[in-house]
Formats: sequence, structure tokens, C-alpha cells
Amino acid sequence: MVDDCRFSAWSFLVSTLVGIYAIGCSSSSPRFRSSDAPTSAIIQEDDEFRFASKIKEEEMREDDRKVNLDNVKRRILSRKKSSTRYKNETPEGLNRDRFLLNVVSYLGVPYDFGGSSKEGIDCSALTSKVYSASANLSLPRSTRNQYKVGSAVSKGNLQFGDLVFFNTTGHGPSHVGIYVEDDLFVHASVSYGVTFSSLESSYYKKRFIGARRVVN
Repeated sequence: MVDDCRFSAWSFLVSTLVGIYAIGCSSSSPRFRSSDAPTSAIIQEDDEFRFASKIKEEEMREDDRKVNLDNVKRRILSRKKSSTRYKNETPEGLNRDRFLLNVVSYLGVPYDFGGSSKEGIDCSALTSKVYSASANLSLPRSTRNQYKVGSAVSKGNLQFGDLVFFNTTGHGPSHVGIYVEDDLFVHASVSYGVTFSSLESSYYKKRFIGARRVVN
């Protein structure tokens, strides 16, 4: 039953991804709030606000590992149900299906610096929202503060649910996502909104600065 639920969640996730990309959500443009502006503390800590145009230009030019959804679907559905690697409960007690269903609910939401809803959201708000709903765990609001929680994890030892961090501005941790598996992570991209990307993309690979495991 657990395996069936897991595969159903993955199938739902992939189907939703295909639908979102089919209607062109990947062309989402970043938004910045005026009436509900982010606090100065968040602006100071998350430089995506000031560097959005530069980030978008570099990301769209250097992201050479765009996720092929057909391949993802084929890889996921071809996994043997007997595989112990993909049990629904992770060693840290995270429920994969719960995480994936919460992630799916945000896919395609446009990037909105300071936003924290399904009308628009930024990277650290996405990780906070998903972790709160999926694991009843509160994360700090800013990327820089999320980089301080939990324990450090090497790139070669990443597990489902680990937070992955990137320096996209040249000024330390400025972008965060949630690792899923097979080098894929979900995040609120300045260029594409909430989506999946590959850690092996030239853009993300050279900007990766670390990962944190917030549930032990």
C-alpha cells in the first residue's frame, strides 16, 4: 500500500509538471511586491531582490540541464517496488508522499520576492511553507538563516528533503531549494517560478555552496 501511494504521488507530480509546462508556466517572470513589500531584513539577507535581472539572464543562459519530464516519468515509473532506496518514509522520518503533494500544489507559481502564497512566492518562503505543511517544522524566513539550521551535508550524501543552497549573487547564500533525488531539487526560480532543476546544470553546479539536513 505504501509503495502504491508513493508511485501514485510521483505519477501525480509528473502529470502536473507536464501540464504546467504545456501551458507555458516556465516563462514566468519575477514579480516584486509594492503594497506588501518584504521587510528590510529579508532584502538585506536575500540578495535575489537586487540581483534579479542578472540572475535571470545567467540562469536562462547557463541552465543546460533542463529537466526532461518524459525521462523523469519513465525513470520513476520503472523503479521496482521492491527497492528499499525509495521507501515512503525517509531515514529522518520525512513522508515523501506528503512532501511531494505539497510541492505539487506550488508548481508553476510565479517567483515573487517577498511573496509567500500561491499567488507568488520566493525561494525561502517555498522551503518554509513545504516544511511547515509536510513536517510541522518551522524554518527561518530568509535563505541566509536557513543556511544556519540543521547539520551540514556533503553533496555526495544528499537525501530526500535536504535543503540545497546556492550563491547566485556573489555574496553568500542567496538561493535555496529542497533536494528530491537523482540530482533533482525543487525551488522557486527567479526565471521559471516553482519548478524542478538539476544540480548538474552548469548554472547550479558552479553556484552550489552547501546543503543542510534539518531533520535528524
